[in-house]
Amino acid sequence: MRLCVTGTKGQISRALQAVRSPRCDVVAVGRPECDLADAASVFAAIAATRPDVVVNAAAYTAVDRAEAERDEAFRINDAGAGHVAAAAATLGVPLLHVSTDYVFDGHKETPYREDDPVGPTSVYGASKRAGEERVLAAHPKAVVLRTSWVFAAEGTNFLRTMLRLAEDRDRVRVVSDQFGAPTYAPDFAEACAAISAHVVSDPHNADLFGIFHMSGGGDTSWAGFASAIFESARARSVKAAAVEPIATSDYPTAAARPANSRLDCARLAEVHGVRLPHWADAMNRCLDRIAPRNDHR
Repeated sequence: MRLCVTGTKGQISRALQAVRSPRCDVVAVGRPECDLADAASVFAAIAATRPDVVVNAAAYTAVDRAEAERDEAFRINDAGAGHVAAAAATLGVPLLHVSTDYVFDGHKETPYREDDPVGPTSVYGASKRAGEERVLAAHPKAVVLRTSWVFAAEGTNFLRTMLRLAEDRDRVRVVSDQFGAPTYAPDFAEACAAISAHVVSDPHNADLFGIFHMSGGGDTSWAGFASAIFESARARSVKAAAVEPIATSDYPTAAARPANSRLDCARLAEVHGVRLPHWADAMNRCLDRIAPRNDHR
């Protein structure tokens, strides 16, 4: 089974490229050969890989900058997603499209289900929701995977930011009234490979397609995540910081963040038999890659 992944440098794309399985060959395509704003280049780049499944992991993810770059965010996350979906549909292969918790306004008190009303409060969230709609309209065999709080041992993410800040600070102020599930990019990638195999083996089962939520198990706040990172870092003799919990109002940003980013992933488990590991277990595995424990010191 060959997966064609759009995007080459993002956390999920990198994790997909690192998937090692004799049954799964991953080829990533990116700019300049695959420019999501150019439908012709998207089709040519994807077709050249002769894929069994396409995974659209490319996106405009600068959440705050998107408030001032609306056209660019929609060019990639909306129109570009449509170009990828159209290419996959023309080639007759299933598509997995990565989306986000930011399609919700965050006002719900319980985890969001796939059929809950959307209501993005940021340009980024609106562009991703528009992309979902475009993908589903363009391709009947598309799987939209909403996820949250992605982190990895490489790239730009919350976990790495906390470790960097702790290098020269003894205390870090972190928002404590936003809740969600940290999602480890390699776990997400392995799940994508499993879902891909499922849709390839049963392509006429309509239940396998549509919108699914896929995030790490459990939930926490950003402050809780930071505290866990530092506790685990200390166990590895890595410099850590104390966490000062603050309210969202004490840390203003250009784009509004959902207070509740928790996603109900029961449908994914029921339909595809996939459930991601708990975020804390994933965090420790991530830190093992950054700073392995030395149990014999």
